[in-house]
Amino acid sequence: MSGEYDLVIVGGGISGASLLYTVAKFTDVESVALVEKEDEIAAINSHHTNNSQTLHFGDIETNYTLEKAEEVKEGAELLAGYLENHDAEREMHSKRSKMVLGVGDEEVDSLESRYDEEGFGDLYPKLRPIGREEISEVEPKVVEGRDPSDELLALQTPDGYVVDYGETAKSFVEAAEEEAGVDVYTGTKVEDVTETTRGYTLTTDEGPLDCDVAVVAAGSHSLQIAKEMGYGEDMVLLPVAGSFFLAEDGPLNGKVYTLQMKKLPFAAVHGDADVHDDSITRFGPTAKVVPELERGRLSTVEDFLDVFGLNLPSFLSYANILADRILLPFVIRNLIYDLPEVGRRAFLPDVQKVVPTMELDDIQRAKGYGGVRPQIVDTSKHSLDMGEAKIVGDDIVFNITPSPGASTCLKNAMRDTHTVMDFFDGAYEFDEEAFRADTIDQFPRADEHAEEGVAATPSDESEE
Repeated sequence: MSGEYDLVIVGGGISGASLLYTVAKFTDVESVALVEKEDEIAAINSHHTNNSQTLHFGDIETNYTLEKAEEVKEGAELLAGYLENHDAEREMHSKRSKMVLGVGDEEVDSLESRYDEEGFGDLYPKLRPIGREEISEVEPKVVEGRDPSDELLALQTPDGYVVDYGETAKSFVEAAEEEAGVDVYTGTKVEDVTETTRGYTLTTDEGPLDCDVAVVAAGSHSLQIAKEMGYGEDMVLLPVAGSFFLAEDGPLNGKVYTLQMKKLPFAAVHGDADVHDDSITRFGPTAKVVPELERGRLSTVEDFLDVFGLNLPSFLSYANILADRILLPFVIRNLIYDLPEVGRRAFLPDVQKVVPTMELDDIQRAKGYGGVRPQIVDTSKHSLDMGEAKIVGDDIVFNITPSPGASTCLKNAMRDTHTVMDFFDGAYEFDEEAFRADTIDQFPRADEHAEEGVAATPSDESEE
């Protein structure tokens, strides 16, 4: 295999696939290739068993500030619009109710303040506060068996998109391949990226690829490649692996979040019905620190050490982060969750926060589920950086995307496409108007729901 391209994208997960789609469909770039080391697109973290299937809008994620919620909201609406436009049969997603649940005076006060005083009610017109009676109508098992004296409040919305990101990534790639000048290479591992007088040569186990511009969207491996090229020297990774527990007989109809601890970069424990089988409810995720870049692949331990560097700033940064009085107990508790039998017993109280009547025999560890989310560590500040990371070099971009990277994949693709156009110095153009017409313009707004008479419905299942 050999070839010359204007653009080569490394990585066939949701991030790389969304960029391929955006460039192929909405620019006049003449030749673009995507290279994926696995035999299939979206085989690792984007696979539906390896993430929480959540499309994060920022409305019920209580660790988000209003500013971050505004940023995430547009990204989620871009992807939701794409799904509304291209997945009428709901093969890649389902749409259900979702809520964040407050139990007790303190949590109820927090949600009331969030909705009214902090501005989330204004930012999300379809979000509404509901009390015990309405919660019971939407999610009976959330109220059943709970102490009647407990104060309850939920912020609920019909925009509970549950997404199979793997199938969505495949749909991006299939649509891109309809265009001329697009090649997709699976089962092809990039072994080296070298800067040349023209741009870059990617050495793969199937032969070289030359390009003017490169974008590396290879998850945890993006920083590894960046550091080999002299970028990201003050960054290392804290790989966090998520796991889940499953309950059959569908105790939940949609998605129910608990309140988030603000200092934690990991999702609050929640329950939601599986995207392809609503008779199964998934609880989690747990979050444990692991010394590998891909879940369950010991071969990536060496890759982790390569990124970590085994130097003093890296060790000091880890020590500073893990010594935090909130984070350290959280890390220890999540290690316990993975222990046979003991872990299930330890996790049960978290499940019962959502569904009080759940018992130990009702939940089982989800074997084979869970991926790795690379959290960014700044070794110059010895701190954990929240959110997505991007390194922009000379005609090359490196994307390292922890949660909510999948939710904002199209927004990230839009940004990267603008960057790529700048790299080409005006030789090509990006039709952002057409891109938005295909995606975010298809997202149903609150006034559209009102016209259809479903503005206040607890779930959009009736639309399916």
